[in-house]
Amino acid sequence: MDAFFAAIEQRDQPALRGKPVLVGGTGRRGVVSTASYEARPFGCHSAQPMAVARRLCPEAIVVPTDGKRYAAVSEQLFALFRDVTPAVEPLSVDEAFLDLTGCERLWGSAVSAGEALQARIRDELRLTASVGVAPNKFLAKLASDLEKPAGLTVIEEADIDTVLPPLPIERLWGVGKVTAERLQTRGVKTIGDLRAWSVRELERVFGKSGEHFWRLARGLDERDVVPDSRAKSISQERTFAVDVDDPELVREVLRGQVDDVAGRLRRSGFKARTVALKIRYGRFETITRSLTLKAPSAGTVELREAAFLLYARWVRQGFRPVRLIGMGAAQFVEPGDEQLGLFTEPEKVRNERVDEALDALQDRFGGGVIGRGLSPRPDRQDGDRPEADRRS
Repeated sequence: MDAFFAAIEQRDQPALRGKPVLVGGTGRRGVVSTASYEARPFGCHSAQPMAVARRLCPEAIVVPTDGKRYAAVSEQLFALFRDVTPAVEPLSVDEAFLDLTGCERLWGSAVSAGEALQARIRDELRLTASVGVAPNKFLAKLASDLEKPAGLTVIEEADIDTVLPPLPIERLWGVGKVTAERLQTRGVKTIGDLRAWSVRELERVFGKSGEHFWRLARGLDERDVVPDSRAKSISQERTFAVDVDDPELVREVLRGQVDDVAGRLRRSGFKARTVALKIRYGRFETITRSLTLKAPSAGTVELREAAFLLYARWVRQGFRPVRLIGMGAAQFVEPGDEQLGLFTEPEKVRNERVDEALDALQDRFGGGVIGRGLSPRPDRQDGDRPEADRRS
């Protein structure tokens, strides 16, 4: 989607249309969640301190984040995705991969499907989307970013050697500011420059990421589009435009990710044994932490407690500015396959009923109509956690 949060605000508030809009925190440590396209020429972007963005664009209008409303629109959006194909892999609240294999008789071509989807998003949601059509996930993602806003870009296999080489090295998936600087000091400014390097040379400089960069530079990506119903794990990630140094902001993003993953688990009919946290710093250094739950769960409360516990442990060890935050659930079991306890915990039963009621309301009225609030209790310490059995 194009400037998703800001576009929703401009859609719902006509006075904001055509004006620079900054969606995000308005407090002393507020951060930009989304900048409208009118604000971007001034240098405003997501994950930027709001104070900096307002200095760059004094005439910008600041709008507080309304997560529930954005989640409701996201649910409507994904319903449109699934009308095109059942093979939908969510990437974030406003982005997904769609596999159109086998849908040719319905749509005629992937381009026709993309055009039809853009039209429905425009007509039914009154928003714009950019679509990339390509043979694999990396190229489709790249294509979707090339002609924003409201673009539809096609990269055929025959186009790869023409389209990729002139692009700046930052266009490769996983190359952030710091990695780009390391490459540029070695004379690598474009994807074409990187193609001159061998796999071994890249691995010597970037370790395991070296082969990843080598393959992407040639348009190679063999990953399948995996819907939640076939996934071995369900996760949600967010990459910030700049490193975020506010632990509470990162925690709030994590909370939304947990709620999304829990809902997707329940819709898929799975329960998870493991909760994982993923954090990436600005220098492409990534850490992961995980917990094995005492009992498989798809409950929002249990997953949130485990994720928050992992995050609190990491913060206590020494918070560092974050480039990416992600949360996932894995080791699935289907309801009925897990071992049942002799006694049913009343609190667990209440939580399951609340989740069922919230899911029913969201299915009927749209996601975001209602949700769980934050617990007033602080994150549990190791000795107090009822569901998180051990760290793996």
